[in-house]
Amino acid sequence: MREEMLAREVGAMQLTGLAVDNSPHNSDGLLLHGWDGDHQVTAFISRRVMDDWVDPRQPYARRKSLFREQYNALGKRNLAAIERIVTSKYNRGPAFNRQHPFVDVLLSDITESGEVLDVAELVRET
Repeated sequence: MREEMLAREVGAMQLTGLAVDNSPHNSDGLLLHGWDGDHQVTAFISRRVMDDWVDPRQPYARRKSLFREQYNALGKRNLAAIERIVTSKYNRGPAFNRQHPFVDVLLSDITESGEVLDVAELVRET
């Protein structure tokens, strides 16, 4: 408890329990939920950003887009990397994340992080 209070005093939030939302939602991308103390935090990576992260060299017009099952599986497989990206953006606070506490992860956030997506088990639809 003391550590949580100290972290809040110095501006670092404790984002915990980030998980992929498998429910039937209307968001067109990877939806995640976590907690900052007793406050729920929602994070989102659009399908288009996920497509770019999976294959940044392929022009968008020629790229086959991911389906929900695929980007959810990628999200679960790469949860540690995604959690670092989301936590970094969340900890910047409202000044850098205007939808705070909602975290909209952009391709620039991923690029700046240097995180690499593990696509070893990605199954492409034929």
